Amino acid sequence: MGIDEFWAIIEAARTAADEPFAEALTDVLAGLPPERILAFDECFDAVHASVYRWDVWAAGYLVHGGCSDDGFMDFRAGLISLGREWFERVAADPDALAGHPLVDGSLDDLEEALLQEDANYAAQQAYDRVTGVDGSCYEAQAAARPAAEDVEPDMGEAWDFEDDEEMHRRLPRLAALCLDGE
Repeated sequence: MGIDEFWAIIEAARTAADEPFAEALTDVLAGLPPERILAFDECFDAVHASVYRWDVWAAGYLVHGGCSDDGFMDFRAGLISLGREWFERVAADPDALAGHPLVDGSLDDLEEALLQEDANYAAQQAYDRVTGVDGSCYEAQAAARPAAEDVEPDMGEAWDFEDDEEMHRRLPRLAALCLDGE
């Protein structure tokens, strides 16, 4: 699946205002043939992995007041749910989140929007719905994808997220919103 088609699917789910993003994404994907759902999931994984970096994790840490491994997985799905424009802005500069339209004096609405755990599993749920077999997506993925080598990603430079001075230096706008308001 090409990146433009991936983002078109994300946008279709985003415009379904009558239900949460993850449910809308599952519904949109369930309208596709099984092989397209798997292609979407592969693209989702690649986009999701592209922001597996310390600077993005630090942004999640600030927005959520802490961010575990699982929380960072959900945060990255939340970034995808913001749509292509904002995803690309944050990928280029995680501090750009401070300028998101949902930030209106506080990060409460943005924080809620970025909690997208279920979006991580939308393709699997859609695939299972289309095929009528629970868990069938995992088997199909394993058959379609060669086994990946365990390679440590380059996450960039790590730093102590508890060091407020360092957070202000690296993510000044987000730190001002999240730390100075405490």
